Amino acid sequence: MPSTINGGVRKIKKAHLTKTDRSVYFRKLMARTPETSEARQRVLETADRLFYQEGIRAVGIDRIVAEADVAKMSLYKHFRSKDDLVLAVLKHREETVLEFFRAAMERHGAKSKTPLRAFFAALKDFFESPGFRGCPFQNAAVELADPAHPGTAFVRGHKQRFSDFLRGLVEASVGKSGARVAPAVSVLVEGAIITTMIQGNSDAAEVARDAALKLLAGQKGGA
Repeated sequence: MPSTINGGVRKIKKAHLTKTDRSVYFRKLMARTPETSEARQRVLETADRLFYQEGIRAVGIDRIVAEADVAKMSLYKHFRSKDDLVLAVLKHREETVLEFFRAAMERHGAKSKTPLRAFFAALKDFFESPGFRGCPFQNAAVELADPAHPGTAFVRGHKQRFSDFLRGLVEASVGKSGARVAPAVSVLVEGAIITTMIQGNSDAAEVARDAALKLLAGQKGGA
């Protein structure tokens, strides 16, 4: 469910995300230069929207072709199968989530004492964004229900990259000693996403933030 940056690391605040280990997640993503064409992009954006709103299994190729206003042959020119399209959509969604958090954390950076606080402010923005329907990567893993599916493998990789990113935020806030509790912070974030989806409000972002700060209170420098 899932930002510093622009080609390397744009700073949210000079004291914020500047270390290499905190920028790897974003730098790798922003370095991507996927094959693009107008038709391919329409298919990708349409499938992304429909999969997120209605679910991967509920949306067929014919629906995507109709709403993207492309020929089915054009879709299959770029994506050999629906499974290939699902994987491409997940890659595309990772980049759009990245950009959302990059912008939101930059916006909140000036008011936040630490990068971790800026992240939780951005997470609340994510929960309150129009059409929020949970984490697209959690949703995809549940719907695909196949550990061998390329989409599921991508989700696992995404979650690892996101956990590494959160670890970087924790370490930026309290130092390297924070690495011990970083996995728990990641679990808090994932749980907050699910809770928000179920309850329909963004309070879980603040609950997760407060719990994370308590975890870090005993670490060097606090958070």
